[in-house]
Amino acid sequence: MASVAVTRRHDLTDEQWAALEPLLPSASGRGRPPKWSRRQLIDAIRWRVRTGAPWRDVPALYAPWSTVYGRFRRWQRDGTWAKILAALQTRADAAGKIGWTVSVDSTTSRAHQHAAGARRDGHLQKEPPGGTGNEPDDHALGRSRGGLTTKTHLACEQGRKPLALLVTAGHRGDSPQFIAVLGKIRVGRPGGGRPRTRPDLVLADRAYTSKANRAHLRRRGIKACIPSKADQDAHRRAKGSMGGRPPAFDPGLYRWRHSVECGISQLKQNRGMATRYDKLAVRFEATLTIAAIDQWLKAL
Repeated sequence: MASVAVTRRHDLTDEQWAALEPLLPSASGRGRPPKWSRRQLIDAIRWRVRTGAPWRDVPALYAPWSTVYGRFRRWQRDGTWAKILAALQTRADAAGKIGWTVSVDSTTSRAHQHAAGARRDGHLQKEPPGGTGNEPDDHALGRSRGGLTTKTHLACEQGRKPLALLVTAGHRGDSPQFIAVLGKIRVGRPGGGRPRTRPDLVLADRAYTSKANRAHLRRRGIKACIPSKADQDAHRRAKGSMGGRPPAFDPGLYRWRHSVECGISQLKQNRGMATRYDKLAVRFEATLTIAAIDQWLKAL
C-alpha cells in the first residue's frame, strides 16, 4: 500500500478536480460506459509528465498504458489540452489573478535518446501527428553544446504562471521568437468578446534588445524594460547626436523579471519537461501544456 500512496501523492485534489471537470469536452454518450474515469486517466497522464517515465510504465492502478496514452494523444490532436489551459487563464483573469506585467525568456531541455528517430514522413502515417498544429520538419530538435536539445520560449505573468509557450529546436536564437511568443498570448473574456493579447509591460533580458522587437512593442503600445547591449551602446555613442537617445531602462522594474525564471524552475519540476522524451514536437508541446495546466490549478 505504501508504494500506491507514494505514486498517487500528486493526484488531483477534489478542489482541483471540481475546477477542471467543467472544462473538459462533453462525453459522446455513445457505446458502453467507460471502464476508467476521466479523473483516473488525467491523473495517469499527469504522473507521466511529472516523472518522465515511458508510457508503458504508467502504473496499472490508473488504467492500461495504451488507454492513457491514447487519451493524451487524442486530446493533443484535437487541441483539448490547449483549450483547458486557455479556459483556466480566462477564469484567473476574471478573478484578477493575472498580473499583466509579462516576462519573456527561454529554457533548454536536453533530448533523451528516446526522443530521436521520429519518422520524417509523419504526414503519411495512418494517424498523422499534427492535428490542430503542424509538426516541424526538424521535430524541434537541434544540436547545441549540450547535444540534441529543444528550446521552450515562454511568456510568464507576474505570478510565475505561463501565458504562452512556443517550442523550437535548441540551437534557435531567442530574439527571433520574441514576437511569436507574445503573439500567442490570448486570454479570453468570461462574457465573450475579443481576448486580451496585449500586456501592460514586457520584461526581457538583453538577448531580446533588437530594434525590430522594440519597434513591435511601440506599435502595439506596450511598455518595455529591456537592457541594451554594450556594443549597441558604443555604436550609438560613436554616431554622436545622430545616434539618438538610449532606450529607456528601469533597473527597479527589471528586478521583477525573476517571475519568468521562477516559472521555468516550477515547470522543470516535471521531469517530462526538464528532459524531452517525446519524439514529436507536438507531443512535447502537449506535455508542456499539461505542466502549465498544473501550475494554474495550483494557483486556484
